[in-house]
Amino acid sequence: MNKPNPDFFNAEMARSYDERNSKLNRISECLHFLTILALKDLPANSKVLCVGAGTGAEILSLAKAYPSWQFVALEPSKSMLDVCQKRLEETGLSDRCEFVHGYVQDMPTDTKFEAVLAILVAHFIKRDERLRFFQEMALRVRPGGFVVNAEISFDLNSLEFPPMLKNWEEVQSLMGATPESLAMLPKALKEVLTVLPPEKTEDFFRQSGLSYPVRYFQAFMIHAWYGKKSN
Repeated sequence: MNKPNPDFFNAEMARSYDERNSKLNRISECLHFLTILALKDLPANSKVLCVGAGTGAEILSLAKAYPSWQFVALEPSKSMLDVCQKRLEETGLSDRCEFVHGYVQDMPTDTKFEAVLAILVAHFIKRDERLRFFQEMALRVRPGGFVVNAEISFDLNSLEFPPMLKNWEEVQSLMGATPESLAMLPKALKEVLTVLPPEKTEDFFRQSGLSYPVRYFQAFMIHAWYGKKSN
């Protein structure tokens, strides 16, 4: 996994990110709601690392649900991190959050978190780096803590993929996809992103010392799991 490089998201793209994705709020709100429930047994003073924090959506939802939690927003795009920080400042939550420009392997391993979240991040990680990505998250979780991962995940070689692709095209259309970009969608899923079958992701959980990965959410090809760090 590479060190931070020039932004994939320029400042304008970062500022407009939430607006472009607003048509999918019903999906993201459900994901955040179920994530809140999945983590309800964590201590009141928990500290949570959000890997690829983006504009801070999951931090906002968790911070409102758990007013004593502290957060670290870790984001490789400086433009996105700036938007995240401004957003949390505007909602009065920035005093509960540290903002770090970088990748998960840049975080010190002597600081442990009650939970590490990667929400819609893993499908950007190359196949041969994906296991290490999970291992790096697991290294930063306290025994008994949780890793939460949501990603685009599907068996692209399965018989179920063609009908699922039609569903996914509808999702992309809501986000403003053009006929040309829709035609390129299968190639993008296979070559631009790294979309793997759910069973492969669950193997990464287990190989990283995270027990019983629980798949607690699915919306078309978006899946989410949590796994617990062994004591």
